[in-house]
Amino acid sequence: MLASLSFLVLLVCHFHGLSHAAVPAAAGGGDGQFIYNGFAGAGLDLDGMAVVDPDGKLMLTNVTSQLKGHAFHPAPLRFHDKAPAPVSTQNRTARSFSTTFVFAIAAEYVTVSGNGLAFFVAPSKNLSAASPSQFLGLFNNKNNGNASNHIFAVELDTILNPEFRDINSNHVGVDVNGLVSVAAKPAGYYADDDTGVFKNLSLYSGDAMQVWVDYDGRATLLNVTLAPAEAAKPRKPLISVAVDLSAVVNDTAYVGLSSSTGPFRTRHYVLGWSFALDGAAPMLDYAKLPRMPRRAVAKRRSRALDVALPVAVPLLALAAVACVSLLAWRRFRYAELREDWEVEFGPHRFAYKDLFRATGGFDDGEHLLGVGGFGRVYKGVLPESGTEVAVKVVSHSHDARQGMRQFVSEVASIGRLRHRNIVQLLGYCRRRGELLLVYDYMPNGSLDRWLHGGRGAPPLSWERRLRAIRGVAAGLLYLHEDWEQVVIHRDVKASNVLLDAEMNARLGDFGLARLYERGAGAQTTHVVGTMGYLAPELARTRRVTPATDVFAFGAFVLEVVCGRRPIERGGGGGDDDDGRLVLLVDRVLELCHAGALADAADARLRGEYPAEEAALVLKLGLLCSHPVPGERPSMRQVVQYLDGDAPLPSPPRSYQSFTALAMMQNEGFDLYAASYPSSSATGTSVGAVSSVLTPKEGD
Repeated sequence: MLASLSFLVLLVCHFHGLSHAAVPAAAGGGDGQFIYNGFAGAGLDLDGMAVVDPDGKLMLTNVTSQLKGHAFHPAPLRFHDKAPAPVSTQNRTARSFSTTFVFAIAAEYVTVSGNGLAFFVAPSKNLSAASPSQFLGLFNNKNNGNASNHIFAVELDTILNPEFRDINSNHVGVDVNGLVSVAAKPAGYYADDDTGVFKNLSLYSGDAMQVWVDYDGRATLLNVTLAPAEAAKPRKPLISVAVDLSAVVNDTAYVGLSSSTGPFRTRHYVLGWSFALDGAAPMLDYAKLPRMPRRAVAKRRSRALDVALPVAVPLLALAAVACVSLLAWRRFRYAELREDWEVEFGPHRFAYKDLFRATGGFDDGEHLLGVGGFGRVYKGVLPESGTEVAVKVVSHSHDARQGMRQFVSEVASIGRLRHRNIVQLLGYCRRRGELLLVYDYMPNGSLDRWLHGGRGAPPLSWERRLRAIRGVAAGLLYLHEDWEQVVIHRDVKASNVLLDAEMNARLGDFGLARLYERGAGAQTTHVVGTMGYLAPELARTRRVTPATDVFAFGAFVLEVVCGRRPIERGGGGGDDDDGRLVLLVDRVLELCHAGALADAADARLRGEYPAEEAALVLKLGLLCSHPVPGERPSMRQVVQYLDGDAPLPSPPRSYQSFTALAMMQNEGFDLYAASYPSSSATGTSVGAVSSVLTPKEGD
């Protein structure tokens, strides 16, 4: 009888055109179903950034960063059947339910997006304690994973977060009380034809898509299906996982939609939504759903000509000549290079004229951030979005082969990397003898400037130094082990570590990066890098491995803690400077054996640091600087040591010097390294130190 009444209500609403009103279920203690064909006048409970546009689109988030938005169906629903008195509430079974909604995620850039959105069931409409960004407005770093949350969610995630063990940056996941998904699959669907081929979908393409979530309470089986909007529901679900929600979902709970933003400008839309308990969710009426706007760039010149031609026919020939001349001049001024091989690298291509305007015509005055080995870096503001960027202009006229090699390396590697401790490459442009790379702007510059900037730079506190070390370690762990391929940075040093507005460390400048499949080797014909950070085995093997990055990381750790460069002359440039090269690692190792390791810390800290913690970090730097590659820890072990999850072994006392063997011969190195000076040791040749440990007799 109740089912018949529900069907009758739906039928009446359909024929009366109630497309924007929720259809209530038959009375029954809050149980029911609803349908929203658009959300104008729907009466949803909204919080955060969530608003309903005049045409009926529900916009959960706008382009404001680091905020969240929620939309709740206003009435609570009963997710457990009423049980006789003798039956314990722990033994009651969650009811079956079904929901479907049409959504679209519109990102400003085609290669990166803000965080995704999620359908959820929660015990309360109060999610004020939840965090934005990677937490999707559902959890925070303290309660994520707690069974007391009683939250079930299906996430449509567009950011790869290693801490949640995400599979990629474009996936669908099933979450129970936290964001480590019990099941996850790349976004897409299975064709219903004989092939059953899997077809990928880009969640942040801006195209409308539909999701179906079906839970069978008796079989404790959850199915999640995804398809393009207005397409038939695929027979084979994207995810089918056994999960018992009886102890997860409360007796009475709310259903809702949640989204949040991170650093990238993104809008999250929902166009229609329906839900039902103990049955299939009502079908959405696509004809009544609001439409996503299509992006179109109007050409001012075309509109001007449309108006001018009928009015000034005698001037048509003159206007045509003027337009052709103007176009030719503009094409020459903003000429770009485009070749077929660029298609495979993927990152968004910027127009040269936009970058030209953003940087004030590449002004060498207030827009110039610095000059590196390959060219200049400018600060800019993109004209349409207002986004602050850093534009690296690489001139390869003097060495086209080497410049192009760096460009291809950066585009192929960092252009597809997504990590909070990696400087994001937003896009690129090519113009005659110039290569232009567009990055996130890091307002606090390089860590090198804060460590060695002279009197103008205040000394970094111990907390910020340790935070920078942890950040670089997390970034290298992602490059070595957590991405789909192994990326060897090959130039880890303080000047390539940039600080964002919150002083978070981000590893940048992938000009020397090596990318290769897991299990394969990476061979190089030249030893390239920076003096003081080069692993000793490179001069002999010419083979880069993750262990070579670990060695450079060790030198970086010692530099950050001690406030000294890895290699200095004599006493560091004072009156006692005798011209000899002095390695920081030897100085720290000597203090370690003397039992005064904490004394190696930067004197500018004035003792305001935990001595035991400083000693532990310095020991880690020594361990990573071990001359034998097999004795160095992996970056995963490094992170474990920094987090206190594993004990740190002490450097062996049998070795008194990391430079006991000899200095390397100069001919093993490429003069390319001279573009990256890392110490006060300068000259016409470039060398590095062979740091093979030599045992001391009697130890």
